[in-house]
Amino acid sequence: MMIDREMASKFIPRDISWLSFNGRVLQEAADPTVPLHLRIKFLGIFSNNLDEFFRVRVAALKRAAEINTKESNSYFYKAPAIILEKITEIVIKQQRKFDKIWNQVQREMAKQKVYIKTAEELNPAQLEFVKNYFDEEVETNIIPLILDEANPMPYLRDKSLYLGIAMYKDDWQYDTKFAIIELPSRQLGRFVILPSPKNQKHIILVEDIVKVNLPYIFSYFGFDEFVANTFKVTKDAEFDLDNDINTTIAEKISKGIKNRRKGKPTRFVFDQEMDPKLLELLIKKLNLSKKDSIIPGQKIHNFKHFMDFPDVFKSYTKPEERKSFEHPDFVGYDRVTDVIQKKDVLLSFPYHEFRPMIDLLREAAMDPDVKSIKTTIYRMATNSKIANALVNAARNGKEVTVMLELRARFDEEHNLEWKERFEMEGVKVLVGIPNKKVHAKLCIIKKRVNNKTIQYGFVSTGNINEKTAKLYGDYCLMTSNKGVMADINKIFNALAKPKVPFVDQIKNNKSLLICPKDMRQQICSFIDKEIAEAKAGRPARIIIKINSLSDKESIKKIYEASSAGVQVDLIVRGIFCAVNQKKFIKPFHAISIVDEFLEHARVFYFYAAGKELTYISSADLMTRNLDHRVEAAVKIHSKKLKHELLKMLEIQLRDNVKARYLNNKQTNEYVHNDEPICRSQIVIHNYLKSKAEEQEIIQETLNQ
Repeated sequence: MMIDREMASKFIPRDISWLSFNGRVLQEAADPTVPLHLRIKFLGIFSNNLDEFFRVRVAALKRAAEINTKESNSYFYKAPAIILEKITEIVIKQQRKFDKIWNQVQREMAKQKVYIKTAEELNPAQLEFVKNYFDEEVETNIIPLILDEANPMPYLRDKSLYLGIAMYKDDWQYDTKFAIIELPSRQLGRFVILPSPKNQKHIILVEDIVKVNLPYIFSYFGFDEFVANTFKVTKDAEFDLDNDINTTIAEKISKGIKNRRKGKPTRFVFDQEMDPKLLELLIKKLNLSKKDSIIPGQKIHNFKHFMDFPDVFKSYTKPEERKSFEHPDFVGYDRVTDVIQKKDVLLSFPYHEFRPMIDLLREAAMDPDVKSIKTTIYRMATNSKIANALVNAARNGKEVTVMLELRARFDEEHNLEWKERFEMEGVKVLVGIPNKKVHAKLCIIKKRVNNKTIQYGFVSTGNINEKTAKLYGDYCLMTSNKGVMADINKIFNALAKPKVPFVDQIKNNKSLLICPKDMRQQICSFIDKEIAEAKAGRPARIIIKINSLSDKESIKKIYEASSAGVQVDLIVRGIFCAVNQKKFIKPFHAISIVDEFLEHARVFYFYAAGKELTYISSADLMTRNLDHRVEAAVKIHSKKLKHELLKMLEIQLRDNVKARYLNNKQTNEYVHNDEPICRSQIVIHNYLKSKAEEQEIIQETLNQ
């Protein structure tokens, strides 16, 4: 059945769908069954997500709205101006909901005797403490700036929080004076624990510490009254890389980071109790108009800091069954290398420990037979043990090559620093190819034993990052499969020759689907085979688990599958642009799971007439991934591992606690039914834990 034009044209705009995803994050903050410290953290995540959304997506929409071409309208699914108007409407509604949730959370905090104190609520002992703290820690970190009509607006940092201050004199015959102060949360953090009554915890925010000391800060002017309110500005975070052939990519990135200072404001958020004249002046100075996102809110902004709220609540210990544990295949073995040269191992984070990833590189760094290590890096932990292992390998005389993606958004400075460190230590650093981010998660290690080359490594769905591995749900295939190693070698060889078109160097792959070469084409081909099976009256099934689904070609192919009667199950955490339609013989089933761990893994499953094809991937089904990034999906060859992955997918499809339906109206309705309770993250943990315990018992028996 050919999909008709009307059916293929139905898509949910990507950015509207993203706001629906952030609404699911807000649902977690509202859920009274979620531990209180996690509810606060979800409020912080919601705020941080929204900041990045305005820096990147809203900024892109505004640029497109200024251009206003058919191409831009097609790219965004609707006219950008219409989408921007809808975004403002949704964000204001979500902000109101956010404020209600925060008020409820504060009531729950009070039940645990935890209070956030304002400048006006301090007792004498706390007031003295705050003044001393200001003198010792804060004063040297702030610079008050007077605002007036005559002088230009001072430069405002994108990620900073500001106090807008209106100052009055009782006998002043002139207008109110205004000032702004950038709050030193970068240097000092946002929270200070106050001297507190017994069995209570009192916390003050850094802005209230500054408010207390405003008479001292502006004592020279002799003002009698001060009214201070917080505000923040979000700016366009994109930067263009110039085409100067005499400039290295690192120099272009460095220049681009500096140019972010000049980004146009995309959002202005303020305390709705701000002095009206000060608000008017700020809007004027920032060149904002009614078309811009000017969003009133409560007193507290830059809520992303609340992701690091002090640990002051009644002890909450994560249940024993949620702690990471050793993968059973490594039980009884001293070396990770010895295991993966015998068989494929699938690590499932954060349930399995991340340590084998580090151990693999540590072992390679010390192994005299290892000749080379090649790996890709996108985002690293601040004090990365992975990076340290690579540096040690270089010091030990190994040939170490790191494909370090300098264009990883908001990690550019961090990666530039690592580039310098790596190169100082003798690591060869590749910085990618023109106009394509390298997002694949790959590693290959080569050793020579008895004149024979042995290769092994891994392909992962997530960053090689020990910090996020504790929080993100990801898969990593550790393997010595020759076909996988051959394909990884092709990718690194192509990355080492950036002037030769990448796609021309990646051919005849055995085990990897590679972007931008053939991943979309191959996935669509697999779907076509399921369509043929369904039309022939035979079983046909597709399961896709990804972060986002927005690529039009992929969505149209899913529409064709649903029209042909293929059973299509979709597990999509974030953006979801597909729409179920009446013409579908078997409408697709789509859910999103938002829980304590961030669902980050990508898996593609096809029944394939009983042969069951399974891939894990670094790529989402988004145009940016499929056409503008270097990505890799690896075929799972082991029947045991394919069964394990299918089992975990089916558990997630049964989730009736944290799963939401992805319906056409984007209502984020929970999947609640009469089936046995299934909170998939806990059930998967228990499933994997039981396998580990079985192996421990077997090992103990062998050791007796």
